[in-house]
Amino acid sequence: MKKDNKAVIYWLLTGCILIFIMVIVGGITRLTHSGLSISNYKLISGTIPPMNELEWNEAFDLYKQYPEYKKLNSHFTLEEFKDIYFWEWIHRVIGRFIGLVFIIPFVYFLIKKRLSKSTIKKSIILLILGGFQGFLGWYMVKSGLVDRPDVSHYRLAAHLTTAFLTFAYTFWVALDLMFPNKKIIDKKLRNFIRVGLVVLVIQIIYGAFVAGLDAGWIHNHWPFMNEGKFIHETVYTEQSTTYLNFIEGKSGVQFVHRTLAYIVVILILAIWYKATRVDLTKWQNKGVNALIIMVGVQFLLGVLTLILAVPVWLGVLHQVGAFILLSTMTFTLHRFSK
Repeated sequence: MKKDNKAVIYWLLTGCILIFIMVIVGGITRLTHSGLSISNYKLISGTIPPMNELEWNEAFDLYKQYPEYKKLNSHFTLEEFKDIYFWEWIHRVIGRFIGLVFIIPFVYFLIKKRLSKSTIKKSIILLILGGFQGFLGWYMVKSGLVDRPDVSHYRLAAHLTTAFLTFAYTFWVALDLMFPNKKIIDKKLRNFIRVGLVVLVIQIIYGAFVAGLDAGWIHNHWPFMNEGKFIHETVYTEQSTTYLNFIEGKSGVQFVHRTLAYIVVILILAIWYKATRVDLTKWQNKGVNALIIMVGVQFLLGVLTLILAVPVWLGVLHQVGAFILLSTMTFTLHRFSK
């Protein structure tokens, strides 16, 4: 690691940590059904929450105008509204803070000429991803302010997946600086890990679909679905069109998420097996071993989350597990790529 790069690496890793915190708070926001509590978007003034009873009543009156209050929460008191408002507010504040943490040091490093041309290009991509992530967040919220008191699971998946990918890319850029020396690589094994990463991202997308459709509160059994069936008939009969069952049906989406979990485990076991057949560097070995441990932990968390019908703490922990597994896969792929 070059000494001049240390500050840049710390900057990027700080961004990774903040995105990680953002995802945790986002998970809590979703699981506590807090995401539609703030129905407007004010970039600057929205950073300050209501400060007195008058402002709280104004925020509550605004909430009352939208479907979630009218159709689901008409019984809410002001105190109950404050509870859900808090999580959405802190989620948005962290998002703004991440923006500042990326932009201000980036400008500083540019002025001080601490960034290579390659890192500048990658940093600009990061800034674009961050801005797009913020847009997707508001675009998602808008979908729950029209007719249905819930956000589109497609938009939720886009918002969550972009957060995961932004983190992974930030981590990758930091790893490029942490491991500047290139080495001879096993391209077949690298490509196989790439396949594993793609399948893992698809699994994360389906995890977001499950969350967006509240599909974790049905078929709360394992290893089979209701009535002891591996494929319950609702998997293919819930929607009018067959393919819609697997992207919009609760049972179908949960079935895909269950099945992909097995595939992810098998792929990671295969990565580990193939890696044991070649000479590994210290960091390659650490990455592969961490993958095996983390996929086992995440699989267990998924099963517990399902059979216990998604308690908030376990739902958040399962999302954190997905985040750490993606981090481990990203690190392992990097060590087998450069």
